[in-house]
Amino acid sequence: MVCPSWLSFILYNPVRKALTDREKVLAESGITAGSVVLEVGAGNGFFTEVIAVTAGKVYAVELQEGMVEKLKRRTARHVGKVEIISGDISELDLPAGLADVAFLYYSFHEIERKDECVKRIAAAVKTGGILSIYEPVLEVGREAMDRTQAAFESAGFRTEVRRDTLMTRFLRMRKAA
Repeated sequence: MVCPSWLSFILYNPVRKALTDREKVLAESGITAGSVVLEVGAGNGFFTEVIAVTAGKVYAVELQEGMVEKLKRRTARHVGKVEIISGDISELDLPAGLADVAFLYYSFHEIERKDECVKRIAAAVKTGGILSIYEPVLEVGREAMDRTQAAFESAGFRTEVRRDTLMTRFLRMRKAA
């Protein structure tokens, strides 16, 4: 279930900021100073603002209009570095090879049409580019993560890192030539 915008305070609060090492997450996702990042499920900008500081450009995709409004306010100071795309990733026509990194933090499990999403992301990521997916352990079991991994492998990605921690399942893949 998608987190409604009126509950967005749970996505961006002092406790989450203190417990989440956002810079470490971006580093293990392969996001660097020159990266062009496709952030899918940007929500209210918890990661978007840090990506904007770290990367060259971020295309932040968000489905809910209420979240888009919050995202606009949170990223207003990053003019030219953040482009907000309002819509369902499964329906967007993104330019081929748009991004060096596709970044999904606790969002893939909420996407209804996963097969279309995989196709859109695969087309948008450059050859040699990175796909970084974090999912919550409480909502995404190992079997579901296996299916996610297999879907992206079928779309031309190869797995570099997969691990589970107490709260998060992590998968980093690279798009093959």
